[in-house]
Amino acid sequence: MKYKLLVLDVDGTLLNDNKEISKGTLAALLKVQQMGVHLVLASGRPTYGLKSIAEKLDMNKFGGLIFSYNGGQIINAQTGELLFEKRIDPALIPYIEKKAKKNNFVLLTYHENRVITTDATNKHVQEEAALNHMEIVEVANFSEAVTFAPCKCMLVSNDEEALVGLENHWKKRLAGTLEAFRSEDYFLEVTPEFINKGNTLGVLADKLGVAPENIMAIGDGVCDVSMLQFAGLGVAMGNARDSVKACTDHITLTNEQDGVAVAVEKAIIAAVRPANIPLDQLNARAKHSLMGNLGIQYTYASEDRVEATMPVDGRTRQPFGILHGGATLALAETVAGLGSMVLCQPDEIVVGMQVSSNHMSSAHEGDTVRAVATIIHKGRSSHVWNVDVFTSTDKLVSSIRVVNSILKKR
Repeated sequence: MKYKLLVLDVDGTLLNDNKEISKGTLAALLKVQQMGVHLVLASGRPTYGLKSIAEKLDMNKFGGLIFSYNGGQIINAQTGELLFEKRIDPALIPYIEKKAKKNNFVLLTYHENRVITTDATNKHVQEEAALNHMEIVEVANFSEAVTFAPCKCMLVSNDEEALVGLENHWKKRLAGTLEAFRSEDYFLEVTPEFINKGNTLGVLADKLGVAPENIMAIGDGVCDVSMLQFAGLGVAMGNARDSVKACTDHITLTNEQDGVAVAVEKAIIAAVRPANIPLDQLNARAKHSLMGNLGIQYTYASEDRVEATMPVDGRTRQPFGILHGGATLALAETVAGLGSMVLCQPDEIVVGMQVSSNHMSSAHEGDTVRAVATIIHKGRSSHVWNVDVFTSTDKLVSSIRVVNSILKKR
């Protein structure tokens, strides 16, 4: 598989305008994780504000990673281990506060589950706290209240021109000490030197031994450009600014049109054929499907032959203890379906069309039956498979003909 890491910006990329992960995007991201791709959430949000999103994506099960504070921290979503961190020197906080007061900017930072700010009534501060499910703590003296080393600070104002002026001043004055950039028209972020999504992605790639060409990144904002350019495949959302789109390899649909799912489907899912996926991963992907519920397990797969086993137990037997004919048909469709998927091109899908069966003998509870599917016709629009089902002693139970229709993806 070409891509080992899929790096996603969150707001404006992974989430739609209602700050939700759509069903289509969720399904695509669960699928690529089952295929062995590790997700990385790369966001300016604090770590606390990303944990619920990581849980929604089951990243705790698949070993995903969290880049919070625009790369200030790397957290293993599965273990909670802190893999990388860089913070602002507390000695610089009084200087930052002085500049904020001089320009009448509101100032905020994060600590655990709290937003510490100089103005709890500010609209943007309230929205930031709500977005990350954090409490707001207003303080009169910011530098005295911030007794820790923060991962980042943010200056807030509706005066965009003033924010741009301070940003440009700090880029010259603080070069080599702090990074300053606007993440929104009303936010000026201050982070430690070196910290941005691209640099932190480089740190992670080195730690994991993953080459840039094996990384896919998707984003929509100016803060995403560094990681989009670092990744082997950088994809801009349809809702991204033109300046961001100009820096990427590909442009997908907007965050309201499942742009992440569309990009992932094209670059990862459609590019990987079932024949390239290890059998244990194929079986794991089917764990919660009918196949998994019946205990079916693939044991062999090639372009002209597929085999699988199924236990005769409470899930697959009739009330009197013998194998149910319906379960046998499900087993046959399972192996023939995978066989056709192995033969299909990336832009094709398989749809079951017809099944006919002859049952010759019975299999009893406690046995395990084995299905062997061989192709007898491979056409452009249909495949015909013969599936023989045997007991553990090689007694033929059923012989089944399965016809699959082959369609082009829309």
